[in-house]
Amino acid sequence: MRTSIIAGNWKMYKNPADTRSFFEHVRGLIGRSSQREVVICPPYLDIEMALVATRGSRIQIGAQNLYWEKEGAFTGEVSGPMIKAAGCSHVIVGHSERRQYFGETNESVLKKTRAALEAGLTPIVCVGEREKQNMKNVLIEQFQQGIGFLSKKQFAGIVIAYEPVWAIGTGNADTPEASNDAHRIIRAQAEGHFGDAANDVRILYGGSAKPDNAKSYLVQTEIDGLLLGGASLDPVGFADIVNL
Repeated sequence: MRTSIIAGNWKMYKNPADTRSFFEHVRGLIGRSSQREVVICPPYLDIEMALVATRGSRIQIGAQNLYWEKEGAFTGEVSGPMIKAAGCSHVIVGHSERRQYFGETNESVLKKTRAALEAGLTPIVCVGEREKQNMKNVLIEQFQQGIGFLSKKQFAGIVIAYEPVWAIGTGNADTPEASNDAHRIIRAQAEGHFGDAANDVRILYGGSAKPDNAKSYLVQTEIDGLLLGGASLDPVGFADIVNL
């Protein structure tokens, strides 16, 4: 049985003081026992505070991006080994905003995924269509030109996040049933490339999920958790989702 994940992507929000305050509140709200894994990905400058503030808890901390080289003259970039050494366990790879604003491609997402795995991080690899009617074709293309080039051993180390771009930050969430169908397409691609390993990979939904609709996604058979954006910024709302 796949263990579900509730992950939060803070994007470019919160400073270290905000981060400390968030975890002071959320730690008491989610407690120590749950059937779900909990991951928060704050901005780089908040990672140290997040790690201090979550010490001794079950909350895991990740980064929002990485570069594929281990080190070098790449001003402004951060490598997988640096993120791992800081104490992180996860990293988001290929988020739609990275693809849209920073020119990331299926090829660069693949390179970053491999770099994350080599560094001992769990990459949360994002896929998803910009326009609703193109869902199936886009998911197949992104899988075949990216994730599909991983080895079976590498594939076993990733998490996939399906994020329909048209739903992110719009309040116009995809329906749980349609999202489940998209997840089924992704899992079918995984089965075609990696066989039985497809049964174990966890696929998260991301796109305007929030406390009042989260349960409708989490009860779907193919949805193994959520990658939350705005809903991860409020400790009470985030805890409500974790505790569902």
